[in-house]
Amino acid sequence: MGFLVWLWEVDSWLPGVYTAILGAYAVVAVLWAVAVFRGPVPSWGGWISTGVDVLAVVSLCVVSGGATAALLPVFFLLPLSVAFGDRPVVTGVLGLSTAACYLAAWIVYSKRDDHVGLPDVVYLQFGFLLWLAVATTALCLVLTRRAARVRALLDVRRRLVAESMQADERTNRALAEHLHDGPLQTLLAARMELDEVRERIPDPALDMVYAALNETAAGLRSTVTALHPQVLAQLGLAPGVRELLRHYEARGDFIIDSDLEDVGRPASQALLYRAARELLANINKHAGATEVTVRLFRAGDRIVLTVADDGAGFEPSIVEQRVAEGHIGLASLQARFDSMGGAMVIESKIDHGTLVTVTSPPEASNDG
Repeated sequence: MGFLVWLWEVDSWLPGVYTAILGAYAVVAVLWAVAVFRGPVPSWGGWISTGVDVLAVVSLCVVSGGATAALLPVFFLLPLSVAFGDRPVVTGVLGLSTAACYLAAWIVYSKRDDHVGLPDVVYLQFGFLLWLAVATTALCLVLTRRAARVRALLDVRRRLVAESMQADERTNRALAEHLHDGPLQTLLAARMELDEVRERIPDPALDMVYAALNETAAGLRSTVTALHPQVLAQLGLAPGVRELLRHYEARGDFIIDSDLEDVGRPASQALLYRAARELLANINKHAGATEVTVRLFRAGDRIVLTVADDGAGFEPSIVEQRVAEGHIGLASLQARFDSMGGAMVIESKIDHGTLVTVTSPPEASNDG
């Protein structure tokens, strides 16, 4: 704002002081911009920056030719500059302070120069500034309430998704326990009895039945593990993903290069494990890949999982098309991450493979 005034060629009462204030204001503005871009600033930072803006503009008015037409737009811009900042108190204080300082600058200017009075238009502009202060504060209040309402709706959505996931986990756990304690045990008992029969009566047909029972038992174990992986609950996310990778390596469909950091047992481990399972299943079914790279690591307060393959690739827009056709695997997973405050980014090109980056919601510092 100060440079807009500089370009107007204002006749300054104290040119040296005017230039010094303008230069100092520019330096402070640059330092403030650097602080903002480097990360979140404290809550009191808004008050400090607001005070500096008002003080700088009023000081420029006092040492220049007064609150003339060159500086008038700045007084109207100051309240507008914070109206969208979700800080109604700061907006109101800044608006009222700006109006008062505008009038004070004119009073100082009129007292300093006996030939200059206080034009009636100054009171009109003072009234406009008061109206602007009220209007911008009301606007900020409306925006703040709407933002709070949106945050509340997002919180409700996250809770619903979390409850849905917990319900899925309970259902999967119950089904896994039922399969493990019921059909699988019955199958294993039948296999033992058949093994005893095979020892007494050698028969190729019995051998075939025994092999089929073995294959079915292995399939049931795999299903039980997929529904409720014990290693995930007992040891954490990295061992759970490692066990999942061993399952696919044993099948020999593709080579897996993995680098799994021990991230403990984060709150979102079930969601991340589900992502790894879904992505590997998709690669196995559709990609035709020969090499898969899996990375798991902590980045600040989030857990990041990346899965890359050298397969056929696809157009990311096809995900929406698959949803319309009733295939909601990846899309459902992506929606869950978005709802929980995480992210799933898909990068893919036909014949150039696919890279999926999954980022968990923010984790508490004591997770794991």
